[in-house]
Amino acid sequence: MPRDARRAQVLLVARDLFSGDGFHHVSMDDIAERAQVSKPVLYRHFPSKLDLYLAVVEEQGVELLRAVDQALEPIEQGPVHRGDGRGVVQALVRAYFDFVEVAGESSSLLFESDVTHDAAVRARVEGAGSEAARGIARVLGDVTGLPTDHTALLAATLVGMAQTGATSRFRGGGGLEVDDAVDLVARLAWHGVAGLIREDYEYGTTA
Repeated sequence: MPRDARRAQVLLVARDLFSGDGFHHVSMDDIAERAQVSKPVLYRHFPSKLDLYLAVVEEQGVELLRAVDQALEPIEQGPVHRGDGRGVVQALVRAYFDFVEVAGESSSLLFESDVTHDAAVRARVEGAGSEAARGIARVLGDVTGLPTDHTALLAATLVGMAQTGATSRFRGGGGLEVDDAVDLVARLAWHGVAGLIREDYEYGTTA
């Protein structure tokens, strides 16, 4: 098997094991056995279990950030038109719900990691959420005129709302359809954001 394909296979196996049993209850022996590779081969790809764990987390983070970037693109690329804000909030919430639907329990590697004893590791694990919040904060700063510390808090709250809603819906057994759940959470979020948009905000005009 080519090196890249072997690495991808190991990452997939590790993702499933880490998300199911947690970092501390999975050994490199477990991963090697499940991936059907020898330990020397495994260690050639990943020098330690922590290196492997962080590689899995970063792969998950890239997928989440890609979805969030697509949600913010209409406003970040400008100009902003009246009504765009609600669509962006809806797209942001959708990004988290879709990510959790695809990632399943492995979304916990980004949202509920059990490797938090080290500040540097915690920062890596929480990096995707923090980066998403920074992008949202920039947008909120434009449309609300609020100071940076205010928009940072609001953005983190929006991310938390989307993340919690998506995770709760997934673990609740799917009693609510994804589209209905996204609409419900997005409406709650949008009504909060809409009340903060400054009255003198100048919207772009269509050509």
